[in-house]
Amino acid sequence: MPWVKWPCSFLLPVPSPPTRLDSWTLRGASPWVGSEYQHTLCSFGFADQCDSYALQWLIVLPLEIVAATLTINYWTHGSINNNAWVAIFLVVIVTINLFGVKGYGEAEFVFSIIKVIAVVGYIILGIILAAGGGPQGEYIGGSHWQNPGAFNNGFKGLCSVFVTAAFSFSGTELVGLAAAETANPRKSLPTAVKQVFWRITLFYIVSLTLVGLLVPYDDTRLLGGSSSADATASPFVISIANAGISGLPSVFNVVIMIAVLSVGNSSVYGSSRTLAALADQNQAPKFLGYIDRKGRPIFGIIIASVLGLLAFLAGSSKQTDAFNWMLAISGLSSIFTWGSINLAHIRFRKGWKVAGHTLDELAFRSQPGIIGSWIGFGFNCIVLIAQFWTGFAPIGYGEMTGGERTINWFQAYLAAPVILCFYIPYKIIYRTPFVRSHNMDLHTGIRELNLAELIAEERAEQASWPKWKKAYKLFC
Repeated sequence: MPWVKWPCSFLLPVPSPPTRLDSWTLRGASPWVGSEYQHTLCSFGFADQCDSYALQWLIVLPLEIVAATLTINYWTHGSINNNAWVAIFLVVIVTINLFGVKGYGEAEFVFSIIKVIAVVGYIILGIILAAGGGPQGEYIGGSHWQNPGAFNNGFKGLCSVFVTAAFSFSGTELVGLAAAETANPRKSLPTAVKQVFWRITLFYIVSLTLVGLLVPYDDTRLLGGSSSADATASPFVISIANAGISGLPSVFNVVIMIAVLSVGNSSVYGSSRTLAALADQNQAPKFLGYIDRKGRPIFGIIIASVLGLLAFLAGSSKQTDAFNWMLAISGLSSIFTWGSINLAHIRFRKGWKVAGHTLDELAFRSQPGIIGSWIGFGFNCIVLIAQFWTGFAPIGYGEMTGGERTINWFQAYLAAPVILCFYIPYKIIYRTPFVRSHNMDLHTGIRELNLAELIAEERAEQASWPKWKKAYKLFC
């Protein structure tokens, strides 16, 4: 059921996270990643950054390269050793990131255009197929929601895929990461975060609703896939193949491969900046904080690239196991990241108010505000509870051995013990206090912006906009 990603759209109330981050924009290579957590969540901030963000993105690179090799198997069927493709993909991704934020941005621009065209085309095609306009002329509508049904294994079945769904949504917060490197985040951020909302609505909700209409959950090709990233088991490809359209499944498989590589590209960008931020906060080796003249965290990129060598497991017999364990580390980490983002925003606003500041002093503020953050934090907690339940008592657990249940729990909840392994030692060694609202440091590293001048420039520019542009900017 691809559309089980729906619940995850409530975990991070867009555009709350990025606007939260830039309501307190800082200097340097995204030091807000460390600074706001440091001053509001302290030890948990360190643990969350190390596991739920730095480690998450470091693991995503080899994971996505392994997934990309699986898409290649759609054509090669294993006739070419996957490690050959691993080497090619790894070199391409690292080269893009060596061009800095400009190279990353240009590459993602191209990738995004391809994905947008593909998804919009698929939505149009999906509507036609569901309405019976395909080559076979069969009306589908909501028949698959009646037979075999909409929810496989009921509510527990829905909860059991939260890790995969959370992994698919991870990266939406990168807009805030990139904002710290823009000249005027107050101007660029509003448009960026609104587009994140529309991308989630269009690319996820609408397209996956159509997939749910076109592909029944008991399709044998779904069950026979070697992993959730196997393109031969992709519901998008299956829905097109079921319609009897030749050639198009291969085209869409190319799009899947590009999308997978795009995430790998973002993982190097995100992990290298996070490592630099940790070093800036004295929470990682100092050399990781080195930024060259072109603004690149070179050592962070090197570390990410070296860990990318794990992708060469794709050429071994343990390919599927490697993919599942890397997904276990990075998938649930997104929930901890989003939860801590919402909690940091709540605590920051409280500290800001206690210190006697007003919201007018912020360069930008989150549209959903505190209410949106509380809703997001609550949903994240619910997902963690549901995931613990499905990990402890998975579907069919009565027929599983003790060892199988243990492996299942760790694959479903591995991020939790890992984050505790960072939190507890850090708390004991450094004896960090629980930061009270009136003790928060809200000024160290703050980015100096002339708000009065910026607001005046914005109002002058907006006054010259035609009506259509004002309406467009209101939503986009």
